[in-house]
Amino acid sequence: MATLSPVSSRPAAGGGRWVEVDPHRLPRWLAGFQERHGRYEVVPLPEGPRLVAADGAVAQCHPPPGTPVAPDLDAFIASVTAPRRLGLLLARRGAVAVGIALGRNLEVSKVDTRYVQGRTAAGGWSQQRFARRRENQARASAADGAEIVVRLLLPAAHRIAALVTGGDRRAVDAVLADPRLAPVAALRADRFLNVGEPRHATLETAARQACAVVIRISEDDPA
Repeated sequence: MATLSPVSSRPAAGGGRWVEVDPHRLPRWLAGFQERHGRYEVVPLPEGPRLVAADGAVAQCHPPPGTPVAPDLDAFIASVTAPRRLGLLLARRGAVAVGIALGRNLEVSKVDTRYVQGRTAAGGWSQQRFARRRENQARASAADGAEIVVRLLLPAAHRIAALVTGGDRRAVDAVLADPRLAPVAALRADRFLNVGEPRHATLETAARQACAVVIRISEDDPA
């Protein structure tokens, strides 16, 4: 089963890097940030606390989806470590995984797969016929995914702090286009998870990713 390390990192567009930190490891990460960059000043911002270190390094913290932004760092830590119930929807062509997680733990889940034909190199009429077949199969897969969301997430929409999605945006959008899912779609968070093929193990990893505190680190802040 895939696991999520306490801290993961990736380059950020425009410079710097993004790190994802397990909320319960955040105090340790903050101590390490101070060791590397010197004492820091905390600037409260609407998106989350901003840390400005003595050497000029800047760390902008963003809370997990569904978490209120706290006014100071101690309150922020308390807020992000409190478990919240999140809806999860992962979709790719022919596969969907739906779940509800309380904190890092899945409460319910459902995974469904349906064959969707790949692209063909054939030309002319045959290519058009295959394209129509593929489109119909993808539409049927989205409809199946929507039915799962109706059964699992729609009745729990009033208990979910946010809906976190991942996989392929077009596939996710197709599932949420079902008019019945408007209350669920309204909870959709900005955070989009980069995950592999929707499976139960992928859903478990997504539950942990959805809870992470996302921090953008910049060595030279232009502001």
